[in-house]
Amino acid sequence: MEDNGLKITTGSSISAPEEKAMSANLKYLSLGILVFQTTSLVLTMRYSRTLKEDGPRYLSSTAVVIAELLKIIACILLVYKDSKCSLRALNRVLHDEILNKPMETLKLAIPSGIYTLQNNLLYVALSNLDAATYQVTYQLKILTTALFSVSMLSKKLGLYQWLSLVILMAGVTFVQWPSDSQESSSKELSAGSQFVGLMAVLTACFSSGFAGVYFEKILKETKQSVWIRNIQLGSFGSIFGLMGVYIYDGELVSKNGFFQGYNKLTWIVVVLQALGGLVIAAVIKYADNILKGFATSLSIILSTLISYFWLQDFVPTSVFFLGAILVIAATFLYGYDPKPAGNPTKA
Repeated sequence: MEDNGLKITTGSSISAPEEKAMSANLKYLSLGILVFQTTSLVLTMRYSRTLKEDGPRYLSSTAVVIAELLKIIACILLVYKDSKCSLRALNRVLHDEILNKPMETLKLAIPSGIYTLQNNLLYVALSNLDAATYQVTYQLKILTTALFSVSMLSKKLGLYQWLSLVILMAGVTFVQWPSDSQESSSKELSAGSQFVGLMAVLTACFSSGFAGVYFEKILKETKQSVWIRNIQLGSFGSIFGLMGVYIYDGELVSKNGFFQGYNKLTWIVVVLQALGGLVIAAVIKYADNILKGFATSLSIILSTLISYFWLQDFVPTSVFFLGAILVIAATFLYGYDPKPAGNPTKA
C-alpha cells in the first residue's frame, strides 16, 4: 500500500517523482543485496566445508555461536543509531526493553533454540549436498511457512498460493530424483551422505517455517523493534549454541581450541551468516513478494552456474532443470497478488 501522506505534505524538499525514483532504486538495491547474500553464503559455506586442507577443519558449532555474537553487536549498533548515537539512551532502551521485560524476552527462547538448530543443520546439509540442489530443496520452507501460517496465524491462502505449493513440491521431487549422472559422482559422495544432507535440509525447512511464523506472531503482538527482538534472539542463540559446542564438540575444543581451523574463508562465512537475517529484515522494508521471488530465482540460477563451473561438484540434468523451473515458477506464483477488477463482478 502506498503512503498517501507523501502526496498531502506540502513544502517537502523531495518531489513526488524523486521520491518514486528513490523508492525504486532502494528496491533494486535491496534485490541485489539479497541475491548477493543468499548466493555467496551458500557457495562459501559449501566450499569451506568441502575444501581439503592441512590440519583440523573448523567446527560449525563454534561458527554458529560467533555468528550470533556478531548479530548482537550489529543490532546494538543499529539501536545506538536509532537512539541518536547516545550511550545513555541506548542503555535505557536495552534496560527497559530487555531486562525490565523478562517474560517478553523469554518468549524468544523457543524460536531462538530452533534457529540455532537450523543454522547447525545448514552446515550439515552443505557438507553433504551441492549448492544448487540445496538451494532448490531449501525452498520447501515456503510450504512449511505457509502451513504454519494457516495453523498458527489463521492466515487464509488464495487459490494461486495453494497451486504454487503443489508445483513447489513437484519441483523439489524432480530435483531430488536420482539420475544416471549421479551414479558417477556417487563414488565421491555416498548415497548415505546425500540422505543425511536431504534430511538436514528438510528438518531445516520445518524449523525455519515454525520459527519464522512464531517470530512473526510475537512481533505482531508487541511493539518492540525488530533490532531489539534480534538482540534477544541472538542472546538465547549464543547460550544454546555454546551448549551445542560443549555437548558435541567439547572434546575437540579442549584439544585444539575454539577457533581451530579458522581462516579468512571461515570468517567470511560467519559474517555472511550473521548479517543474513539483518539484511532480510532490512530488505522486507523495501521489497515486495515478487521481488523476493525474483531474488530467490536469481540466487538458484547463480548457485547452479557457479556449482557447475567453479566448484565443479554438480552436473545439472534435464530433470533437475525441470524441477528448478517449477520451483522458480512456484516462488513467483506464491507471491503473486492478483489485483481486483475495477468493476466487481461475480465470477
